[in-house]
Amino acid sequence: MLKGILSVLMLIASNVFMTFAWYGHLKLQEMKISEGWPLIVVILFSWGLALFEYMLQVPANRIGFVGNGGPFNLLQLKIIQEAITLIVFTVFTVVLFKGQPLQWNHFVSFVLILGAVVFAFLK
Repeated sequence: MLKGILSVLMLIASNVFMTFAWYGHLKLQEMKISEGWPLIVVILFSWGLALFEYMLQVPANRIGFVGNGGPFNLLQLKIIQEAITLIVFTVFTVVLFKGQPLQWNHFVSFVLILGAVVFAFLK
């Protein structure tokens, strides 16, 4: 149980870094901080953030994997990861990019994805 909780918490933290690595530069550009940065600098900045993502995601998968004493098989780990990614991305978008409204179809999509998580754990 503890390994599962630790794995999920680490996956959440890794997704925060991943989301900032993939989309944070767009907010920096919007704020006029990285507006003049060459693309290579933006890429290197994102890689620097992604390093922390990997430093959390790799151990999270090792800890959570059933082959290492964790509670999740590979498919369950991946589906958990994808659900976390969408939740973190949604929070990121709503909080930092206020002009991106959530619509009814987004909510339906999220419910369907969470349904996928439930189905992944059925025996």
